[in-house]
Amino acid sequence: QMHLEESGGDSVQAGGSLNLSCIISGHYSGYYMGWFRQLPGKDREGVATISIGGTPKYADSVKGRFTISRDLTKNTLYLQMNSLKPEDTAMYYCGTKRGGDLMAWMLNPWETQNWGQGTQVTVSS
Repeated sequence: QMHLEESGGDSVQAGGSLNLSCIISGHYSGYYMGWFRQLPGKDREGVATISIGGTPKYADSVKGRFTISRDLTKNTLYLQMNSLKPEDTAMYYCGTKRGGDLMAWMLNPWETQNWGQGTQVTVSS
């Protein structure tokens, strides 16, 4: 059974940076990894995903500002967030999915098979 635990969320001012982490335990070989976010009352949306081979995909809203990476020796997925904007405020979740299309998964978060509990990011103007 896979367990995901996020950390690193905080309150920052616009223009600031945060680095989110997601420690993944259990058997995750063959799984894509990704970051998603959700505002209260809104649908969860994809932010960035990364393939088994390390190829990243990003939502247009975060391209050039966010970077997804992973350190498999530490079983950890990261999301480096720079130039943060108030509209980035959300609960951020990491997730995993086995197989399929990487971009399609980002557009269809309900396909996620394993979720973390989330970490809150708040960006003030």
